Amino acid sequence: MDSYSNSYKKAGVDVTAGYKSVELMKSHISRTNIPGVFSDIGGFGGMFSPDLSKMSQPVFVSGTDGVGTKIKIAMLLNKHNTIGIDCVAMCVNDIICSGAKPLFFLDYIACGKNYPEKIATIVSGIAEGCVQSGAALIGGETAEHPGMMPEDDYDLAGFAVGVVDKDKIISNQSQKPGDVLIALPSSGVHSNGFSLVRKVFDIENADLENNFGMLEKSLGETLIEPTIIYVKPILSLINQIDVKSVCHITGGGFYENIPRTLPENVNAKIFSSNLIVPSIFNLIMEKGKISKRDMFNTFNMGVGMTCTVSKDDADKAIEILKSEGINAYIIGELQSGDKGIEII
Repeated sequence: MDSYSNSYKKAGVDVTAGYKSVELMKSHISRTNIPGVFSDIGGFGGMFSPDLSKMSQPVFVSGTDGVGTKIKIAMLLNKHNTIGIDCVAMCVNDIICSGAKPLFFLDYIACGKNYPEKIATIVSGIAEGCVQSGAALIGGETAEHPGMMPEDDYDLAGFAVGVVDKDKIISNQSQKPGDVLIALPSSGVHSNGFSLVRKVFDIENADLENNFGMLEKSLGETLIEPTIIYVKPILSLINQIDVKSVCHITGGGFYENIPRTLPENVNAKIFSSNLIVPSIFNLIMEKGKISKRDMFNTFNMGVGMTCTVSKDDADKAIEILKSEGINAYIIGELQSGDKGIEII
C-alpha cells in the first residue's frame, strides 16, 4: 500500500507531494553523477566513495550556507531555476579557498507548501551549480512547514564537502609585501547584502522591470543573476602556479573578508581606480545614499573572489584565468603594516 496520511494532509503536510518532488527532480540530480557516487536519491543517507589513492594525506573541507533574502527576489519574479546555483556557489566558493576540490553537496529546502514542480525547478538550479563545480548532488531534504511559513514561501540552504592533500592546502602564510591581489569579477550582487538592497529599492513595491537608465538588464534580472562558481578556474590556477591566498568576497565585503586571508604584519592595499564596478552598485549607492566605506563593507563591488600571487606570477595567473573565461585583473598589493585593508 502506498504511503498516505489523510490526517497529516489536513494538518498541512502532503507526503505524496514530497514523493512527486523526488521523482521530478531525479533527472536533474542524475546530471551531477561523478565517480564516487555510491547511492541513489531516496535513501536515508547520501553515500560517496572518493578515490584518495593519489593523495598522501587527504583532508576533507566542508562548508555550509544559504542564499539569504535574495530568495525574496526569486519569489517576486516567480523565477526559481537559478537560486539553487547561488546556494551551491556560496558553499563551494568557500571551500575552494583552501584549495579543496568539491566532492558532493546536499540541500535543504523548507517551504510553506510543497508544490512539486516548483521544488523540482529549485533543485534544477542546485544541480546546475553542482555541474559547474564538479560536485555530485547526493541527497537533500524538502520539509513543509505549514503555519510557520506562508504557503508560497521557501528557504534554501546547502552543505558541501571537498578534499585536498594536506601539503597542498592554501595556508595564506607564504604571503609577503610585494605580492599582488588579482580580482575575479563577479556577476553582480551575488548572494549577500540583499537585506540592504531590498530596503534601498523598497523591493516589494519596486518596478522590477525598470533599468533606471543605467543597468544593462531590468532591476529584477540584474538582482537575480546567479553567483559565479569559481571552482574550476581556481583549480586550474593552483595546478599551474603558486597561489598564496584565495578569498571569497561575500557578506562583509572587502573589509571583512580580505583580512581573514592575511598573515600578521601584512596589509592589503586596494586601488579603487583599478576596480571595474558594475552599474548596480553605483545605483545602490546613489539611491540609498550609502557611503563608499559602507558599500565596500557590505558588497563585493564587482569582485567575487581574489587570489594573491607573487608579482612575478601575476601575468601568468591572469592569462590562466582568462583562458578559463574569467577576465581577471590586478586590484592591489600587499605591504608591511598592521593586518587589515586599505582602499585608496
